[in-house]
Amino acid sequence: MSLRLTVRPTTFAAAAALSAAALTLAACAPSTSGGTEAESPAAAGATDVTLMLNWYPYGEHAPFYYGLEEGIFADHGINLKIEAGQGSTKTAQAVGADQVQFGWADTPAVLANIDKGVTIRSVGVFLQTTPSSVQVFSDSGIKEPADLEGKTIAVSAGDAPTTTFPLYLEAAGVPEDAVTQQNLDPAGKISAMLTDKVDGLIGFAHDQGPTIAAKSGRDITYLRYSDLGLNFYSNGLIASEGTIADDPDLVKEMVAATSEAFAAAAEDPEAAVASMEGKDPQMPEADVLAEQWKQTIELLHTDATEGQAPGVNSPDDWAATLDVLSGSGLVEKGTTAEDYFDDSFAPAN
Repeated sequence: MSLRLTVRPTTFAAAAALSAAALTLAACAPSTSGGTEAESPAAAGATDVTLMLNWYPYGEHAPFYYGLEEGIFADHGINLKIEAGQGSTKTAQAVGADQVQFGWADTPAVLANIDKGVTIRSVGVFLQTTPSSVQVFSDSGIKEPADLEGKTIAVSAGDAPTTTFPLYLEAAGVPEDAVTQQNLDPAGKISAMLTDKVDGLIGFAHDQGPTIAAKSGRDITYLRYSDLGLNFYSNGLIASEGTIADDPDLVKEMVAATSEAFAAAAEDPEAAVASMEGKDPQMPEADVLAEQWKQTIELLHTDATEGQAPGVNSPDDWAATLDVLSGSGLVEKGTTAEDYFDDSFAPAN
């Protein structure tokens, strides 16, 4: 039986501080997509660096904005500009083409693109417990995986939560053909769940769930993949092979600054979320951002990395990730962490 977490729409103290609109990266959306951008004040002798997110800004990205506000990136000699992304694959490809120096992307998408010849490497995964989950309304009667039989779940073909869903059902002892999967884009999944056209959706618990709870005023129950022992790496930093070869010191400082920013944001969640205020018109409301970041904090470590700095990766966790992703066909079989991950830049504890 799956463990479950019920989340109620939450209003954090940060809500009062976050009155403006939304987020998309401390000024986030990429210049090519018409969004806003966030930059740190220029520091003498610092290097201009652009980070492209995996998507438009949401609560998970609070540390980057907080790191800007608190001068963490500047302390590491980085003038950081944050751009919104349009999916991890596009971010991976932009980094591989050296359009930006760094990206923030979902590990399964990163590995799949490396397999296809995109010249990038992971330089540190920060979300080390997968947020993949089946998300349902708590009043739907779905309390555990067995209750999914005969239900319709919205999915997005090709993404990691959908591709690994059969493994989740297998772990739960639920026949795959007992669950109807309706393929929709990310926005369509949320709309279908809000209008009760589906019984739930598959996605990232720390992203869609708080948004749906706020829009509907209903509680959300998460059937998490990790509750059944199905875990794999999620979002982290990537750099091109060219950047790694030409400026390894910059990569090391970027990883270190990101690690410090995540640690600082976890220590003061309200201030971290408040730093996102007004950064993008598509940003969620303050209480949604706060809940998203609160849930993100729970994903930053596994048993193997508990007590270590954010972004420190475990060889065992990499091996487990590759086992799951190769088993679901997302990455090639027979590969090792060294094919995808450069461990030269691990942040200091």
